[in-house]
Amino acid sequence: MLLLPLSLVFAALSGLRRLAYRVGVLPSQAAPVPVVVVGNVAVGGSGKTPVVIWLAEQLTAQGYRPGIISRGYGGQRADVRCVVASSRPEDVGDEPLLMARRTGCPVAVGRDRPLAARVLCDAHPKVDVIISDDGLQHYALARTAEIVVIDERVLGNGWLLPAGPLREGVRRAVQADLVLTHGPVSSALADRLNGVSRAAMALVGERFERLGHPAQTAVAADFSGQSVHAVAGIGRPQRFFDQLSDLGLAVIAHPFPDHHAFTPADLAFGEGEATILTEKDAVKCAAFAPANTWVFPVRASIPDAALQPILEKLSRHGRQAA
Repeated sequence: MLLLPLSLVFAALSGLRRLAYRVGVLPSQAAPVPVVVVGNVAVGGSGKTPVVIWLAEQLTAQGYRPGIISRGYGGQRADVRCVVASSRPEDVGDEPLLMARRTGCPVAVGRDRPLAARVLCDAHPKVDVIISDDGLQHYALARTAEIVVIDERVLGNGWLLPAGPLREGVRRAVQADLVLTHGPVSSALADRLNGVSRAAMALVGERFERLGHPAQTAVAADFSGQSVHAVAGIGRPQRFFDQLSDLGLAVIAHPFPDHHAFTPADLAFGEGEATILTEKDAVKCAAFAPANTWVFPVRASIPDAALQPILEKLSRHGRQAA
């Protein structure tokens, strides 16, 4: 309640900023190719990264050649740069490196989204559509289509920053081309999203991969009779812990802040005890994690039909699948 006046100021400034872009007082720059933005209205933990990976895979299957741009949270470099599989997470950020490795698509990172888009297209001329990761509020880059990911569990009190977790009001999602709802949806939220194309999504995973040796896999039953150390430096660590518990694992939870810079001490548990990491954290721990460390890959399970509004928007903007 004490922060509510600041939230009103934030709302006013945010609204004026968006209006300035809409009427042209602040310029939105067009990328060389169509741009599909994936974002959310709340701070962190909604599941955007798996959605970006899903979208890249779906567009590739449709004949497009997507590229991805991201700010590169967790990276220490301020310049725009392309990501390769051998990039260091401390340079480009954990999520961009994960997306590059999972999708095989070109990825560029930088705080200047329009510049990142140009750099990406210059370096990879065959890219014919750009996916902007966490780009909903980056209005300096013009967009062709928008996907908003909403997890009602992270909407909190429904207030804007700093009194609540929202960057923009939930009504902003209604203006998107597609809303993906992650997890349960109350009737009240469903009513607020009435009129927008909407699909449910879930993060699913069935197997574990030994860190550094992905060909070595395991299933939950392989960890029966023992406790596992679950380590997560993501937006909502508890979701990761709950997934493992639902698989029947005896979880010792070790939550860390989102984009945490892990050190060997963070994984110094009992000798030989199993440790399980998220994919995002694994890219930062590969160099020093103990031998009995496993990764739990997840994917976004989304109905194929959900892609249709995005394909229609791309088609109207003159881009057809190859």
